[in-house]
Amino acid sequence: MSLAEAAQRADALADDGNERELSQLRAEWDDELESAARAADFRERVVAYRAIGQFHFRSKKELLRRGLQDESPAVRGSALLSLERLSRDHPGDVNDVRAILHELVTHDGNEAVRRLAVVALKNGSSRPDTIQLLGALGGDDEQPRELRDAATKVAQLLRRKATK
Repeated sequence: MSLAEAAQRADALADDGNERELSQLRAEWDDELESAARAADFRERVVAYRAIGQFHFRSKKELLRRGLQDESPAVRGSALLSLERLSRDHPGDVNDVRAILHELVTHDGNEAVRRLAVVALKNGSSRPDTIQLLGALGGDDEQPRELRDAATKVAQLLRRKATK
Protein backbone atom coordinates (compact mmCIF):
# COMPACT_ATOMS: atom_id res chain seq x y z
CA MET A 1 0.00 0.00 0.00
CA SER A 2 1.30 3.48 -0.86
CA LEU A 3 1.14 6.55 1.36
CA ALA A 4 -1.66 7.97 -0.80
CA GLU A 5 -3.68 4.74 -0.41
CA ALA A 6 -3.03 4.66 3.34
CA ALA A 7 -4.19 8.28 3.58
CA GLN A 8 -7.42 7.43 1.78
CA ARG A 9 -7.95 4.52 4.16
CA ALA A 10 -7.26 6.83 7.13
CA ASP A 11 -9.79 9.34 5.84
CA ALA A 12 -12.42 6.61 5.56
CA LEU A 13 -11.65 5.39 9.09
CA ALA A 14 -11.98 8.95 10.42
CA ASP A 15 -15.31 9.39 8.63
CA ASP A 16 -16.53 6.15 10.22
CA GLY A 17 -15.32 7.29 13.65
CA ASN A 18 -12.97 4.34 13.97
CA GLU A 19 -10.36 6.09 16.12
CA ARG A 20 -8.59 2.92 17.21
CA GLU A 21 -7.76 1.71 13.69
CA LEU A 22 -6.99 5.27 12.61
CA SER A 23 -4.49 5.59 15.46
CA GLN A 24 -2.85 2.30 14.46
CA LEU A 25 -2.61 3.44 10.84
CA ARG A 26 -1.09 6.76 11.91
CA ALA A 27 1.57 4.95 13.94
CA GLU A 28 2.32 2.63 11.03
CA TRP A 29 2.74 5.46 8.49
CA ASP A 30 4.22 8.21 10.69
CA ASP A 31 7.85 7.75 9.64
CA GLU A 32 7.01 7.33 5.96
CA LEU A 33 4.91 10.51 6.00
CA GLU A 34 7.74 12.46 7.66
CA SER A 35 10.21 11.13 5.10
CA ALA A 36 7.95 11.95 2.15
CA ALA A 37 7.44 15.49 3.46
CA ARG A 38 11.21 16.00 3.28
CA ALA A 39 11.69 14.37 -0.14
CA ALA A 40 13.49 16.21 -2.90
CA ASP A 41 10.69 15.38 -5.36
CA PHE A 42 7.82 17.83 -4.93
CA ARG A 43 5.31 15.14 -5.95
CA GLU A 44 6.20 13.09 -2.88
CA ARG A 45 5.87 16.20 -0.70
CA VAL A 46 2.44 16.92 -2.23
CA VAL A 47 1.20 13.46 -1.21
CA ALA A 48 2.70 13.79 2.26
CA TYR A 49 1.19 17.19 3.03
CA ARG A 50 -2.21 16.14 1.71
CA ALA A 51 -1.99 12.99 3.85
CA ILE A 52 -1.61 15.05 7.03
CA GLY A 53 -5.22 16.17 6.66
CA GLN A 54 -6.47 12.78 5.53
CA PHE A 55 -4.86 11.10 8.53
CA HIS A 56 -6.26 13.86 10.78
CA PHE A 57 -2.69 14.14 12.07
CA ARG A 58 -3.06 16.95 14.60
CA SER A 59 0.47 16.33 15.88
CA LYS A 60 1.96 17.39 12.52
CA LYS A 61 1.11 21.10 12.73
CA GLU A 62 4.76 22.19 12.67
CA LEU A 63 5.39 20.02 9.64
CA LEU A 64 2.32 21.54 8.02
CA ARG A 65 3.70 25.02 8.69
CA ARG A 66 6.80 24.04 6.71
CA GLY A 67 4.58 22.92 3.83
CA LEU A 68 2.89 26.33 3.73
CA GLN A 69 6.33 27.84 3.08
CA ASP A 70 7.52 25.25 0.54
CA GLU A 71 8.98 26.46 -2.76
CA SER A 72 6.46 24.41 -4.77
CA PRO A 73 2.96 25.86 -5.28
CA ALA A 74 1.58 22.30 -5.43
CA VAL A 75 3.04 21.52 -2.02
CA ARG A 76 1.74 24.80 -0.54
CA GLY A 77 -1.68 23.92 -1.98
CA SER A 78 -1.63 20.44 -0.41
CA ALA A 79 -0.62 21.90 2.94
CA LEU A 80 -3.46 24.42 2.69
CA LEU A 81 -5.97 21.65 1.95
CA SER A 82 -4.81 19.80 5.06
CA LEU A 83 -4.88 22.95 7.17
CA GLU A 84 -8.43 23.69 6.04
CA ARG A 85 -9.52 20.16 6.93
CA LEU A 86 -7.81 20.11 10.34
CA SER A 87 -9.08 23.58 11.28
CA ARG A 88 -12.78 22.90 10.68
CA ASP A 89 -13.19 22.01 14.36
CA HIS A 90 -10.06 23.76 15.63
CA PRO A 91 -9.88 27.45 14.65
CA GLY A 92 -6.64 27.75 16.60
CA ASP A 93 -4.88 25.88 13.80
CA VAL A 94 -5.58 28.78 11.44
CA ASN A 95 -4.86 31.35 14.12
CA ASP A 96 -1.42 29.80 14.68
CA VAL A 97 -0.40 30.39 11.05
CA ARG A 98 -2.48 33.48 10.30
CA ALA A 99 0.56 35.61 9.39
CA ILE A 100 1.67 33.00 6.85
CA LEU A 101 -1.85 32.81 5.42
CA HIS A 102 -2.02 36.59 5.11
CA GLU A 103 1.30 36.50 3.25
CA LEU A 104 0.07 33.77 0.90
CA VAL A 105 -3.20 35.61 0.23
CA THR A 106 -1.46 38.86 -0.66
CA HIS A 107 1.85 37.87 -2.23
CA ASP A 108 1.90 34.29 -3.48
CA GLY A 109 2.60 34.04 -7.19
CA ASN A 110 0.09 31.24 -7.68
CA GLU A 111 -3.59 32.20 -7.86
CA ALA A 112 -4.83 28.77 -6.74
CA VAL A 113 -2.62 28.93 -3.63
CA ARG A 114 -3.98 32.40 -2.88
CA ARG A 115 -7.59 31.15 -3.15
CA LEU A 116 -6.85 28.12 -0.95
CA ALA A 117 -5.33 30.42 1.67
CA VAL A 118 -8.50 32.53 1.60
CA VAL A 119 -10.62 29.41 2.08
CA ALA A 120 -8.45 28.27 5.01
CA LEU A 121 -8.92 31.64 6.71
CA LYS A 122 -12.68 31.02 6.97
CA ASN A 123 -12.04 28.45 9.72
CA GLY A 124 -10.12 30.86 11.93
CA SER A 125 -11.43 33.38 14.37
CA SER A 126 -12.99 36.60 13.09
CA ARG A 127 -10.13 39.04 13.44
CA PRO A 128 -10.52 42.57 12.10
CA ASP A 129 -7.17 42.48 10.27
CA THR A 130 -8.21 39.39 8.31
CA ILE A 131 -11.64 40.79 7.52
CA GLN A 132 -10.07 44.06 6.35
CA LEU A 133 -7.48 42.25 4.22
CA LEU A 134 -10.11 40.05 2.57
CA GLY A 135 -12.49 42.97 2.07
CA ALA A 136 -9.78 44.99 0.34
CA LEU A 137 -8.83 42.03 -1.82
CA GLY A 138 -12.47 41.45 -2.75
CA GLY A 139 -12.81 45.06 -3.87
CA ASP A 140 -9.59 45.18 -5.90
CA ASP A 141 -10.54 45.09 -9.60
CA GLU A 142 -6.95 44.26 -10.53
CA GLN A 143 -7.19 40.87 -8.83
CA PRO A 144 -8.55 37.77 -10.61
CA ARG A 145 -12.33 37.43 -10.33
CA GLU A 146 -12.28 34.01 -8.60
CA LEU A 147 -9.92 35.35 -5.94
CA ARG A 148 -12.03 38.48 -5.40
CA ASP A 149 -15.20 36.39 -5.12
CA ALA A 150 -13.64 33.99 -2.60
CA ALA A 151 -12.22 36.86 -0.52
CA THR A 152 -15.57 38.67 -0.47
CA LYS A 153 -17.44 35.54 0.54
CA VAL A 154 -15.03 34.65 3.36
CA ALA A 155 -14.92 38.26 4.62
CA GLN A 156 -18.73 38.24 4.84
CA LEU A 157 -18.71 34.91 6.67
CA LEU A 158 -16.14 36.17 9.17
CA ARG A 159 -18.16 39.37 9.74
CA ARG A 160 -21.24 37.26 10.52
CA LYS A 161 -19.21 35.07 12.90
CA ALA A 162 -17.95 38.20 14.67
CA THR A 163 -21.48 39.44 15.36
CA LYS A 164 -22.72 36.18 16.87
